[in-house]
Amino acid sequence: MLYKIAQKIPENPESSLNSSALWKYNILIYGGDKRRYAGILIHSPLLPSLYFSGKSYPAKFFMRFRERVSLRDEMQGIVEEPLLHLVPKRFDFIGDIAIISIPSELGVYKNAIAEKLISVRGNTKAVLNKISKLEGDKRVAEFEILIGDSTETLHRENGYIYRLDVRKVFFNPRLYWERGRVGTKVSASEYVLVPFCGVGPFVLPAAGKGAKVLAIEKNPEACNFLEENIRRNKLEGRIKVLQVDVREIFGQNSSCSSSSCSSSSYSNSSHSSTFKISRFASLMEPGEFELPEAGFDRAIVPAPYGMDSALVEVLPFIRKGGYIHFYTFKTEAQIPEIIKTYESMGLELEFYRRCGNVAPGVSRWVFDLVKKQ
Repeated sequence: MLYKIAQKIPENPESSLNSSALWKYNILIYGGDKRRYAGILIHSPLLPSLYFSGKSYPAKFFMRFRERVSLRDEMQGIVEEPLLHLVPKRFDFIGDIAIISIPSELGVYKNAIAEKLISVRGNTKAVLNKISKLEGDKRVAEFEILIGDSTETLHRENGYIYRLDVRKVFFNPRLYWERGRVGTKVSASEYVLVPFCGVGPFVLPAAGKGAKVLAIEKNPEACNFLEENIRRNKLEGRIKVLQVDVREIFGQNSSCSSSSCSSSSYSNSSHSSTFKISRFASLMEPGEFELPEAGFDRAIVPAPYGMDSALVEVLPFIRKGGYIHFYTFKTEAQIPEIIKTYESMGLELEFYRRCGNVAPGVSRWVFDLVKKQ
């Protein structure tokens, strides 16, 4: 993150750091003397001060630093003015890798943009230019390496560590807050089902709360990374990973289309499906994972684009009174109608929110639902 401030940072520290409840940010601060101050900003809601590069300052001092400095601002004087508007406003960090989509018109500036991204965060070891959209069943994109020599990294999020390769698996760092939110809903006694689990960003927080988690993923590379992440975070015995296409387990006999669901399609699916909880047993060794006879207490379903049918197909495996966190891609105008559809399916809506835009007018939405029948 970049912040621009109006005055120079005070020189005298006020107190020492003594709290474990900390928020840490790598930031670059511009002082009134035109000098740049790079370091780690540490903040705790339990403390009256913020800490920048080992020094303590009153929290109110940093409350004035509201104005963001964008990458576009940083590239002024480097990129020609007629092309400056093409500099991307957004980029992502996954572990020590920076990912950006640079328009072809800025081809001659790719290296300069990459160098600027390296300066944003000191521990960045690679910069990738995303040159395609997500493609195929693995939901991965093509990347051009601008700086560095690897697309593999260790990513830290919500207290867990994930090893992954962005060229081989899908991972969206922008959902970190949402994944943390859902993780707080899980209790130790629950059985949790997570289809489309990837390398485990929804799986590990649930298991970390003490739940037993069944994670389903088609991509063998993602499954391998997930197995390693389970060991790395010392969560063995709480998670079972199934490398299988979700559609093979839940079935494709639902009349729910890829773009919409109805109460009748749920009724047809729930009565005609031959896949019940015992279906999972055939995919495991005896005693490998204890399956809940009455159904899972919770399902976290980060469905890919066009997979609305996943909600209908997962419902028979959730107990009455169980929870479903369902992710889908909709325009805002579609939300009232989809809420009515969920209610007609016997689902009670507890909460919903937008989780970021994915295309002009189209956003990812999450719906927290309770199965009432």
